[in-house]
Amino acid sequence: MRTQPKKPIPADLKFGTVFTEHMVSARFDVDLGWSAPELSAYQKLSLEPSASVLHYGQAIFEGMKAFEVADGGIALFRPDRHAKRFQGSADRTCMVQVPEKLFLECVERLVRADEGYVPDAPDTSLYLRPTLIATEPFLGVRPARQYLFFVIACPVGAYYAEGFQPISIWVEEEYVRAAQGGLGAAKVGANYVASLLAAERAKEAGYAQVLWTDAVEHRYLEEVGTMNVFVRIGNRVITPPAGGTTLAGVTRDSVLRLLRDWKIEAEERPIAVDELVQAGRRGELHEMFGTGTGAVISPVGKLGFRGESLAIGDGRAGELSQRLFVALRDIQRGTAPDPHGWLHRVV
Repeated sequence: MRTQPKKPIPADLKFGTVFTEHMVSARFDVDLGWSAPELSAYQKLSLEPSASVLHYGQAIFEGMKAFEVADGGIALFRPDRHAKRFQGSADRTCMVQVPEKLFLECVERLVRADEGYVPDAPDTSLYLRPTLIATEPFLGVRPARQYLFFVIACPVGAYYAEGFQPISIWVEEEYVRAAQGGLGAAKVGANYVASLLAAERAKEAGYAQVLWTDAVEHRYLEEVGTMNVFVRIGNRVITPPAGGTTLAGVTRDSVLRLLRDWKIEAEERPIAVDELVQAGRRGELHEMFGTGTGAVISPVGKLGFRGESLAIGDGRAGELSQRLFVALRDIQRGTAPDPHGWLHRVV
C-alpha cells in the first residue's frame, strides 16, 4: 500500500509535461566502474560543452510505466524486458551496459520516492524515462569513457489527445526513419529526430501520424509514428518483423502473447502497402492499430496514400483492438489475472 498522500495532478493531464520531485542517477567511468545510485531533487544537468553526447550523439533511453493496482499498491509493467532492451541499445551505440540489477534498483527507488505522483484515474500512469548519456569531455570520434545514467518520471494521461479513438495516418514515401544496418532497432534519439519533419508534414495535411515504409522501395510497412503496427486482414493478424529497422516493442510482444493465448492467428511477416489497399478494396481490411508504451493501443481509422483516403474497417476502433486495450489495461491495473508474470510489485 502507498505510504505517501497523493499529489495534486491536473485533471487535463497532458503526456510528458508534469514531472515528479526527484530523480535517481549513477555515473560510470571505465577506470572506476559504477558509482552508487543517488536520489536527488529533479534538477538541471551540468555538462561540459565538450561532452561527447552533444557532439556524437551517444544517448539512449527507455519508456516504461508504473501503475496503481487494485489493492492500492504500485507495480511496474515488464521492467525486466525494458532493462534488457536498454542493454541492447547500449551495445548498438558502443555505450556501457547498465546492469539489470542497477537499472531496476534506480527505477524502483524513484517510484518509491515519488509514489504520491502515481495517478489513480482511468487510463493514467506514472511514465518513467531511464536515460544513458556520454559525458566525457572530448572531441574525437570514439566511444566515450564516462557516462551518466538517470531516471526521471512524470504522471501521464492519454498519449494522444483523442484518447482511445481512431487516428488518421499518412503513408510516407519520401523520408526515411531508419534503414537496414542503422539504428532503427535501438531506442536512440536519432530515430526520433529523423521522424519529425515527416510527422510535421503529415499534421499539416490533417493526419495525426506517419506510417513509415522501408527505406529501399517504400513498399513495406515498418512503424506507425513511434509505435509498432498491426493489421487484421480477414481473420488473420499481421505485424512486420521486429529488429533491423524497428524497435522490438514490449507492448508488441505482449499483444502477440495475448493473441496466442486467445488462439487468434498472428503472423510476423512483411506487409506491403499494396496488400493493405487491395484488402481495403475487397472489404477485408478490418483493423489497423499501433502498439507502444505511451499509447498502449492506438487504433487507426483512416489511411492517406498518394492523395487518396482509405477507411480502415468502418472507421471506428475495431473489436480486437478494443479487446487488447482492455486486456492490457486490466493486467496492468491488477484487476485481471497475470498469467505471464508481467507485473513487478514495487509498493
